[in-house]
Amino acid sequence: MIAEEATSWPLVTAPTYKGGLGFNYKWNMGWMNDMLKYMSYTPCERDKNHNLLTFSIMYAFSENFILALSHDEVVHGKKSLLDKMSGDYIQKFDSLRMFYGFMFGHPGKKLIFMGGEFGQFIEWRYYEELEWKLLKYPQHDSLKTYISKLNEFYKSEPALWGKDSTSDGFQWVNHKNHNQKLITFIRKGDNLEDFILVVCNFTKNEYINHSIGVPRMFEYMEVFNSDKDIFGGSNQVNSEIIKPMNRELDDQPFSISINIAPLCTLFLKPILKKGGI
Repeated sequence: MIAEEATSWPLVTAPTYKGGLGFNYKWNMGWMNDMLKYMSYTPCERDKNHNLLTFSIMYAFSENFILALSHDEVVHGKKSLLDKMSGDYIQKFDSLRMFYGFMFGHPGKKLIFMGGEFGQFIEWRYYEELEWKLLKYPQHDSLKTYISKLNEFYKSEPALWGKDSTSDGFQWVNHKNHNQKLITFIRKGDNLEDFILVVCNFTKNEYINHSIGVPRMFEYMEVFNSDKDIFGGSNQVNSEIIKPMNRELDDQPFSISINIAPLCTLFLKPILKKGGI
């Protein structure tokens, strides 16, 4: 059972024999409200509201949460999910792909409302069907492809969902870079070598040879990028193997350099082989 619950009532998903309500999951309405507010700001405004990006981790493991982008947020003048994004037509699509990437990296199960998977522009209307006609237009069709591939990628990587409700499945690498509006974190699987680095760029700036800290002296590879051309992006990708450097950064013992497109989320994995540290 899933609780559509927005208060701070404790133990909603705790078992009844421990004094809880016994629900399996609870909607994380705080995360949704914070993130949609943050995404509505222009990049110039975001450095003053950086806490909206990071606050959810303070309570992310207090319940078994679902990150719900609910029907309540796409009606009554609140705008559709795509139209909530700041920027021009293309930037709205870039931002929504980036936002979905961040959402799929963040701890918690995922739930989007119908129409969000292809970028409906008008609000939800209960009395008529979705705007399926939009799939004739490249950006909407590419967004639908993106959501499909993002789901496939998510399901294939247990590090992204196996430890959603426990703090040992998540680690910040850098959550304080409010000037560049970049955040980096790690999702962890069951063993030490099963982890994924998630990097999110919430600005219109492209970063070349940007350095981030990494926990292990492995080579890394990009395994998913919201800016690929098949998704409607500019195809700013890290196609080569990413070499590690024996240089401490972000409270990590090693570091790597990557390129990241504007309004982009990318996922990196270590290439496991003998000799890594």
